[in-house]
Amino acid sequence: MSEAAFKLKPFEAPPYREPPHNIEAEQALLGAMLINNDAFHRVADFLKANHFFEPLHGGIFEVISELIGSNKVANPITLKTFFPATLIVAGMSIAQYLARLAAEATTIINAVDYGRTVYDLAVRRELIRIAEDMLNGAFEAPIDSIPADQIQHAEQLLYEIAEKGRFGGGFETFETALDSAIDRAAQAYQSDGRLSGLATSLKDLDAQMGGLQPTDLIIIAGRPGMGKTSLATNIAFNVVSAYDATQQADGSLRPVAGGIVAFFSLEMSSEQLATRVLSEQAEVPSSSIRRGAIGETDFSRLLDHRQKMRRLPLFIDQTGALSIAQLAARARRLKRQRGLHLIVVDYIQLMQGRSQRATQNRVQEITEITTGLKALAKELNVPVVALSQLSRGVENRDEKRPQLSDLRESGSIEQDADVVLFVYREEYYLKNKEPKPGTDDHLTWESEMRDARGKAEVIIAKQRHGPTGTVAMTFQGEFTRFFDLVEDSRLPRRSD
Repeated sequence: MSEAAFKLKPFEAPPYREPPHNIEAEQALLGAMLINNDAFHRVADFLKANHFFEPLHGGIFEVISELIGSNKVANPITLKTFFPATLIVAGMSIAQYLARLAAEATTIINAVDYGRTVYDLAVRRELIRIAEDMLNGAFEAPIDSIPADQIQHAEQLLYEIAEKGRFGGGFETFETALDSAIDRAAQAYQSDGRLSGLATSLKDLDAQMGGLQPTDLIIIAGRPGMGKTSLATNIAFNVVSAYDATQQADGSLRPVAGGIVAFFSLEMSSEQLATRVLSEQAEVPSSSIRRGAIGETDFSRLLDHRQKMRRLPLFIDQTGALSIAQLAARARRLKRQRGLHLIVVDYIQLMQGRSQRATQNRVQEITEITTGLKALAKELNVPVVALSQLSRGVENRDEKRPQLSDLRESGSIEQDADVVLFVYREEYYLKNKEPKPGTDDHLTWESEMRDARGKAEVIIAKQRHGPTGTVAMTFQGEFTRFFDLVEDSRLPRRSD
């Protein structure tokens, strides 16, 4: 074999190629708008000025949008005053060019097709830009950089194209923000429960919070044994059980009630989580399921509920020690592929930060995690419910009800959270304080136990946009189930 056969072929950069575009489609679309402003309304929901390849066409589209938004007519006469009279386009003045656009457009029937063509080509150009950034980044990255970070960054950019259709983000007008606020108020007014957010189906909690609000980071915290995982599981199941969606004109699904849930279970396996849900719904104690101490009737009930629940849109990721970057990438992927309306993370202290420096300082690492979860909630426009442990300081004082200062690494968690909920059960502590039977203290203890049995408190310690307070609830430990507090005479059956 010759020496030349061993020589590596040097990397050759691809020759310059003009980005994909269609000037004729842009001209035809703008002309259709100028002869009939209804053409604008047919494309306004997906097309923006920066989707046009020719900057002048983007400027014309923007002026048309402003005029129609002000209830004015957009035509060559009204548009020409917004451009310099000395502007020359293809040998014509701007007034002549606008008149030419309108003269050559005879119908608005194809306006949507032209708009889709302009939009699709803009997406292709953006994909090319991302690919070029990835290529340059791979060549120029420092030797100690982590390739996974580049992958996650690219995936985030691709998600923004696929889901939001916004290339680069940036400012939005106050008018747009006001429209969103009115839409949210209208949604609350029209909903059955008068909720602006995602209903948990725990009515007393929903009444205090207005449901789970999109973009909110909601922390559920408590000492071990209080039931914080049970509360999160109950909420997730209630959301997916209520899921109902209608198909929109573009083929996408819009939820009417409930939603699709991503449950990141860093502590329990998916099978353990499913056992909890089965126990709750079939009213078969989870301890009995684990030991196999169930009869034929209980097993039949489990099978019946399995059949009813198998199609619920609850997606479980049981990866342990998940990093915030991995979690974000998987959530984006699920939203892009299936849809996503709620994220649950069990729990924060089992997650890992992104950077190596952060992992050397636990407080800094938790800060990175909570900041990342809040950013993810805003990016995906969904509520994120994250569980958190409390410090042992609670056990060292007489008043066991948690406070914000009891949050582990509490500074960043308290700061980044929009809502902080503490789960507290007096019954848990009373069980461990039983006095000697037959004494007066024991009689007092028995009375306190009767009052506390099966009851729980969800303490709203922080709510950025609402009141704080305490919501009394009923808790069935054998079924790991929370529900609205009812009178003792109406409580479901309880196995002591």
